[in-house]
Amino acid sequence: MEASIPLWWYLLVAAALFGTGLFGALSRRNAVGVLMGIELMLNGANINAVAFWRYIAVPSGAGLNGMDGQVFAIMVIALAAAEAAVGLALIISIYRNRQSVLVEDFSTMRG
Repeated sequence: MEASIPLWWYLLVAAALFGTGLFGALSRRNAVGVLMGIELMLNGANINAVAFWRYIAVPSGAGLNGMDGQVFAIMVIALAAAEAAVGLALIISIYRNRQSVLVEDFSTMRG
């Protein structure tokens, strides 16, 4: 007999991660902190995708051998890596021009 963690525990952890990321993205003045909040939100979505994949019965012949949740999570991880690379490149470029990484200083993109 296998002890299984209930689905609602995963959903609770994912909601906590997503809520923490949302709070971090909306309340930070530093652009790097905003990017970290967005990463937390994406990780919360990944936990939801994999948890629902695990607990919802999918026929073995459907989709990619019934691994749709894991494939979605891998795609989101790749998207998060690309978002971090582009976001950090933009932050470095703006820092070189303005000597600041505060989000308020990004409001006008004029020199």
